[in-house]
Order: sequence, then structure tokens, then C-alpha cells
Amino acid sequence: MKQVRIPAAFIRGGTSNAIVFHQKDLPEDRAQWDAVFLAAIGSPDPNGRQLNGMGGGISSLSKVCVVGPSSHPDADIDYTFAQVAVRDAMVDYAGNCGNMSSAMGPFAVDEGLVSVEGDEALIRIHNTNTKKIIHARFSVDEGFAAVDGILELPGVSGTGSPVSMEFVAPGGAGTGTLLPTGNVTDTLDIEGHGSIEASLVDAANPGMFVAASDLGLIGNEMPADLDAREDLMALLQAIRKAGAAAMGFPFSPALPMIGFVAPPRDAAFLSGETVTADDGDLLGRMVSMGNIHRALPLTGSLCMTVAARIEGTVVHRAARHTVDPKSELRIVQPSGVIVCTADVGQVEGAWHAEKAAVMRTQRRLFDGYVYIPASALAA
Repeated sequence: MKQVRIPAAFIRGGTSNAIVFHQKDLPEDRAQWDAVFLAAIGSPDPNGRQLNGMGGGISSLSKVCVVGPSSHPDADIDYTFAQVAVRDAMVDYAGNCGNMSSAMGPFAVDEGLVSVEGDEALIRIHNTNTKKIIHARFSVDEGFAAVDGILELPGVSGTGSPVSMEFVAPGGAGTGTLLPTGNVTDTLDIEGHGSIEASLVDAANPGMFVAASDLGLIGNEMPADLDAREDLMALLQAIRKAGAAAMGFPFSPALPMIGFVAPPRDAAFLSGETVTADDGDLLGRMVSMGNIHRALPLTGSLCMTVAARIEGTVVHRAARHTVDPKSELRIVQPSGVIVCTADVGQVEGAWHAEKAAVMRTQRRLFDGYVYIPASALAA
């Protein structure tokens, strides 16, 4: 059978890459989307390389975004995110990708979906996965999103034009509440391991955090070394399942996210560079789709930042103390230091996240058509 071609763009957003489609170019029957996305990305691939598609063999390079007209009165566009499994025939729509979110506003401007005047744009993005609004602010150059700039993003070579990402009221993105269990910490019973303390926080995406020391770790270990620890990865998966049950959130390959944290200390990056404890406020590592992230996912970083500003959480206890809870949080992760902010406080005795923000860069890498074997759609 011949192939079917669908207009698409291939875009880097933050530390992720994704195929980006116009919603109008996809089948009206969304039940067919999975087949399109799997074929385009090259999954399932038992070899884990996705050579027969556009994926890159790891979760941050196995993503699809869909952009269409807004269905929300406070937004300019709708954006749906799909996480495609590498080895399995599975597409997960449970949560959002914050990194790719940074490319959605520029895509909308470049494609003429939203008209802008002047040299700066504010695009209001409705993420359909989490039902949350994201404000993206970025420079415009002759009617198109600017690319050249001075912002250096850890994990990405070169520099780019900054995209300011502000997640509005990020709490309850998956469960409907910032602290799904009502507690800043919970004790989870893990079969074959015993109990472990965790903070279950839902901001930008549902996440859970444990202390590195409770896993027998320092917190600055490199991803490849952690991935090689089958016992550790199995334990983290077991904790993730227990946490999902406690949160009342459906367990999926991608969500809830799980991470572990430690107080700041000297660390090395994947680039070979090193930093001292004074260069950061928190050590952080996160797992997604069975691998330790080489660069922390943006939503995971924002969730971690919100957790750091909630007194008593595992993350708050590990983070460097600050008298200003709205100050920047410097998270030391494998690819460098990511800087986030969060406006978190108590309203009538309950914790509430007003917003969480971070800077990213993005760049369209190419566009044209992605080809899908007709046999994949027929199946």
C-alpha cells in the first residue's frame, strides 16, 4: 500500500522535540489519532531507537502536539499533547508537556492562527490535557516569532530568544486539587520495600517527590548510572503506582511523575562541567517513561518548585531556605541549572498556587509533510 502524507512541522520546544500538527489536518475521528502518531514517531520499536519514524528513542524525543482553534473563552488556541511510548504501541494523553508548550505560541503566530501587532506577542494557550491556561510571551520579528537571542537553556546547545511561560493557577492539573491527599507528606507502603515518605503535589502535572537519601542516593548521580540500577527503577515504579493510588489518579506510563530531591551540593553535568553547592538551591532528578530525565521536564520542574514553596513537603525540607517564597528556585539537574518561580501561599488555611513561571527557547527545525503508511491507518 502507498503512504499518506500529512502537513506537519518538527519543532524543538525547550529540551524536547515534537511533531506538530494542525488539528484540521488530522482525522476528525480522534480514535484514529493514535495510529497516526505511532506511525509518524516510529513506535512501537523493540530496539528502542525509532529509526522508522521521527522519534529519538527517549521520552523527550517521542512527542506529538496538535494545535487548533480555542474552545476556551480565555485562550487564543487549543493545544493537545500526546506522549508516545518508545517500545510499546501506546499514546498517553494524561498530562501536558511544558517544554513543548513553549513552542505552541510561536507556532500559532508563524502559522497565522493568531494575529499580532508590534514586536511582542502574548498568546494564551489552552492545554486540553490539563484544562489549564498558559501565557506565552515572546518577541516577534517581522510578523514571525523571534528565534535569535541570548538565553542559554541547559541541555540545549547555543542560545535563543526567550519565551516567558506563565502557568496560571497550575494546581489541580490532573486531580483537581493542589494537594490530592490533603497532606504535605504521606507515608506510602511499598510492597517488598516497606514504607517511604512522599509529597504528592499536583501542579502543572501530577507529581510525587521523595528524598534521595530514602532511596540510598546522594541526589547528584548521573542518569545513565541510575538507569542501570534495575532495582532502583523498579522501586521508583512501585512508589509511583502507590502514589497514584493515594492521589486517586489513573496510573499511566507518563503520569504521575516521580522525582527525588536532595539539599544543594557539588555536582557534575552531562557536559562535563561542574557546579558547587552555592550555585543551586536544590538537587533534583525525575523519571519519565522508565528513564531518568537528562533534562528535567518543564512541568516536573514547576511542580517541584511549587512543592518547594509548600512548608513541610519533602522538597521544601531539601531546598535552601529563603525568606521570600516568590524568589527564584535554582534546581541543579543533569543538564544544568533550571531557574523557576512560583507564587504559592495559603488561602483560608489551604495551600494555593497562583502561578508558576519559567523561561524557555524554541525553534522550528523543519516543516512539510510527515508520511504515514496507509496500512497503519487501515489497521
